[in-house]
Amino acid sequence: MHRKNWRSYIHASDEKPRLSWQLVKRVLVYGKPYKWSMIGSLISILIYTGVALLSPLILRHLIDYAIPEKDVNRLLLSAVGLLILPIISGFFQIITRRLTSRIGEGVIYDLRVSLYEHLQRMSLRFYTHTQLGELISRLNNDVVGAQTAISRTLVTLVTNFVEVISVLVVMLTLEWRLTLMGIIILPLFILAARRLGRVFRDIARRQMEMNARMNATMNETLNIGGALLVKLFGQQETETERFSHRANEVKTLGIQRATMGIIFMVIIHLLTAVGTALVYGFGGYLVILDLFTLGTIIAFGDYLSRLYTSFQGLINTPVEFATSMVSFERVFEVIDLPVGIEEKSNPVSLKEVSGEIEFDHVTFKYPDSSEGLLTDVDRPYLAENTGGILSEGEERGLESALHPTSQARELALEDITFNANPGDLVALVGPSGAGKTTLTYLIPRLYDPTEGTIHLDGHDLRDLRLKDLAHSIGMVTQETYLFHDTIQANLRYANPEAYDEDVVKAAKAANIHQFISELPDGYNTVVGERGYRLSGGEKQRLALARVLLKDPQIMILDEATSHLDSESEALIQEALERLYTNRTSIVIAHRLSTILSADLILVMDKGRIVERGTHEELLSQGGLYSHLYETQFDK
Repeated sequence: MHRKNWRSYIHASDEKPRLSWQLVKRVLVYGKPYKWSMIGSLISILIYTGVALLSPLILRHLIDYAIPEKDVNRLLLSAVGLLILPIISGFFQIITRRLTSRIGEGVIYDLRVSLYEHLQRMSLRFYTHTQLGELISRLNNDVVGAQTAISRTLVTLVTNFVEVISVLVVMLTLEWRLTLMGIIILPLFILAARRLGRVFRDIARRQMEMNARMNATMNETLNIGGALLVKLFGQQETETERFSHRANEVKTLGIQRATMGIIFMVIIHLLTAVGTALVYGFGGYLVILDLFTLGTIIAFGDYLSRLYTSFQGLINTPVEFATSMVSFERVFEVIDLPVGIEEKSNPVSLKEVSGEIEFDHVTFKYPDSSEGLLTDVDRPYLAENTGGILSEGEERGLESALHPTSQARELALEDITFNANPGDLVALVGPSGAGKTTLTYLIPRLYDPTEGTIHLDGHDLRDLRLKDLAHSIGMVTQETYLFHDTIQANLRYANPEAYDEDVVKAAKAANIHQFISELPDGYNTVVGERGYRLSGGEKQRLALARVLLKDPQIMILDEATSHLDSESEALIQEALERLYTNRTSIVIAHRLSTILSADLILVMDKGRIVERGTHEELLSQGGLYSHLYETQFDK
């Protein structure tokens, strides 16, 4: 029995690709820096195309004059000419290829960097709603497809256009009646290209979408985290089936594209055969009547073959160009997405930060629309279980009805107001899902408030330079991320200009220096993919050392000591207390020591601050804090 795949699906877009002048103009912008290379390649194309047209004329001269007249000198000159012309033509073809490659590789570089730069500016929401494989596909497959449109397809288009015009002129000069007979079937070429061109473009777009989905599957399940999850839950067969399904879609589309391609070529070859038969039949009859020379009809046949080949390329190239433009459409789709967190045109620059933070009636709701996202996600298993896809409000209502103490709600934060003076230690306390992490995400502008304002040293965060804000804030998140690099490289990521002694000092402060020193390669030890060669506590201490090396004025710690044993925690807590003296610190508290030393404790529940004060003040109130303290902290 076939098992239904309960994993999320990405819908392929139903929108049909359209080749518009606006899209072409936008593409040409990327070719502007290479205009001189384009001009050089165009001149080179004209030269080698013109040179190639001389060969049939030399062959005609050899057959009609040199051989019948037994003129050895003419025969030798004709033979040498037939040898030299391909050399000259080949030389300029090499130059053309060199120039067009420079254009194509330059465009792919500019486009890829532009796309990557834009992705770096995208908000955190974008990454939480987009699969990594989809982005990799846009950066690699689609950008290379866009390069094809610039470096190969456009060159072929220009070359074929020049050759068609030139060959027609020469053919009309030789015999206008045969020329008309040869071109009478050309409208059939156009008709075939138009009919099959739309099919090619649709298949190309679907191929790219299916490749992106297949890449997404590989990236999700072949990274260390995904591989571990698959093994722990024994879902190897399910994931193989899911990958097989998507790979099969790619295979099917590949077969369709190849089949349509050969059908197109067969039709073109049949049309070419019809035209050639007509010309040679009528031309041969003219030779029999002595109205046409044998050399002329042979040369004419050569030109006719060139004409059909070039015209075939000319009408096929727009199809290929339109197909390649699908890649540009997919790349531009990402580049055109709003970044989410915008910086003002004239932002305020903070040279020195004292660390005063003010939340003024801040309300925040996680966006639930698809605006600004790359793809929509459908969860069919939810529809199967509930009879249809529930709206966000319906899901929360159902959750609240089933679990009265649940944190499910529409607003992640509601009417948050508090002040943190420079040097204050503010502890956030509350049940899981109360909004503590969300509150900390608003300070470095990972998200912007839906309502209300957040001020830093009296300035609205929206008015500040994002770079200054990032420089002033250090954050240790719930999940520690380390690059597949050395310990030293991971630490220096916070401050590339730091001296070695600064790195060691930060490691000592985080109680990780001794552990690093005992490793065979010390600070040059490679931590592995996402740091999986280290334990949770070791990774967290490295993350703490990294943020200490940054030396920010504002510290945000989200469960920063939750994975440490008691001995390590005591040593780190001592170091943190010294650091708290001159820094504003916002800490999500899960340890008793943090709460006792806090200047202000904010107790959160369902996105609201329900209690505030010092440890003693809150205990005396006998409210939620007192309950949490007794059940979670006082152990």
